[in-house]
Amino acid sequence: MDELIKEIESRRARRALSATPVPREVTERIIRAAIYAPSCANNQSWRFVVVDEKAELEKVREALTGGNYWARESPLVVLVCTRADLDCQLSDNRNYALFDAGLATENLILQAFKEGLVAHPIAGFRPTEIKTAFEIPEDYTLITLVIIGYPGEESHLSEKHLEQEHGERVRKPEEEVVSFNRWFKTGFTP
Repeated sequence: MDELIKEIESRRARRALSATPVPREVTERIIRAAIYAPSCANNQSWRFVVVDEKAELEKVREALTGGNYWARESPLVVLVCTRADLDCQLSDNRNYALFDAGLATENLILQAFKEGLVAHPIAGFRPTEIKTAFEIPEDYTLITLVIIGYPGEESHLSEKHLEQEHGERVRKPEEEVVSFNRWFKTGFTP
């Protein structure tokens, strides 16, 4: 892996976070990195709600599912939203809004990592509650929450999460997710 960008190679979705606030200038750099992502026809279909005030963070915390108990420590959460008609809608049902929001989110995550932060996207939340709390229009999709904070103490983590924090980084074998010049071998369904 000598040729990969350092941030891609070493970034992990950690869960041990500190409640130390993230300075506004750092938050602004993270968001700027996100909005510089490429997008279909430069539509920039992503919408971010940056949550860093105590009362607003509590609204997010109340909507987390049990497995994301660790995210309650986070001093910064970014809500990632889009709406299909904000982006390219091409043949064969190729709607780019989710793809482009994903590209922007990856930029956000990598910039956060470069800033010394943990940035962990999660799916374990009740989207209707968060959309209501933050007045996100019903026709928008709340794709993910990115939980952001400085690395912190891990004594509150479950045994499972401690294992994941210290375990080897696991990836599927390339031949399971990559095929060159044609679809995967007959009989193999990735």
